[in-house]
Amino acid sequence: MIIAFPEFSHPKIQTGIEKYHALSSIDTSLPPLEALPASDLASACDLVNLGEADAVIAGIEYSTRDVILTCRDAFSMSSFIDDLANPDELLGIPISREPYRTFSGLAVMKRDNQIFLLSDMAACKHPTKEQLIEIIQQTYTAAQVLLPDEPRIALLTFSSFGSGGKDDSISLMHEVLDEFTGTNLIIDGEMQLDTALVPEIAASKFPDSPVAGHANVLIVPDLNSGNILYKAFEHIGGFTVAGPILQGFDALVSDLSRGSNADDVAWTIENLARLGQARGFITD
Repeated sequence: MIIAFPEFSHPKIQTGIEKYHALSSIDTSLPPLEALPASDLASACDLVNLGEADAVIAGIEYSTRDVILTCRDAFSMSSFIDDLANPDELLGIPISREPYRTFSGLAVMKRDNQIFLLSDMAACKHPTKEQLIEIIQQTYTAAQVLLPDEPRIALLTFSSFGSGGKDDSISLMHEVLDEFTGTNLIIDGEMQLDTALVPEIAASKFPDSPVAGHANVLIVPDLNSGNILYKAFEHIGGFTVAGPILQGFDALVSDLSRGSNADDVAWTIENLARLGQARGFITD
């Protein structure tokens, strides 16, 4: 696996690369890494387009806006069918071959044996119903690869199953959920974070939900909540965070937070490696 790093000399990048080398020497399912310096962000994207690199990791010094806009100009959009690891498992879900119109940010959050996926926390400020559907599709295809268990998707708001009364964010999540009714996706909402994650709370209030209390994929209603939530997981909850991994592009890209540490960098490399192997971007 060859990754272009426009911030190659940064100490966090260097230590993260070393940590990944150590991990891949033990876990033989992970490909060895060749870290390729790039003079700037645009040059790193060019290396991917030229076939000289498999992925780009940036963001320790670049802003999220810079990374997203550069990637938007450099790469085309992917599609739901392009990203699916196991399309045969998705009977009942409409399989679109049309390119995505939306790109989003995915956080892969790990603490001990817990792994949660969260989206969108980097790109789409106030997603519409159509954008949320694509965000869910993008995140589900990543979850197929990155989660050890079957994805269980929670649509988060301040309300659980109508407890918050009437609100645009509640109605939006209901409309989104309706689009997946009758499919094989395990998805439910709207629900609060504790309802999604705490079995005791879910069992006492919503025992019939297939997701409540056992969610491992978290979909937020807007960028405010997503950005705040993933940073709370990391800096208060002690989770290691990969990403944001930019979803929707036909290339592997991660925009690191400028608050990322070396463990986050190594975890980001690992997740890009697994996605790259599953989607055929890398072969070794």
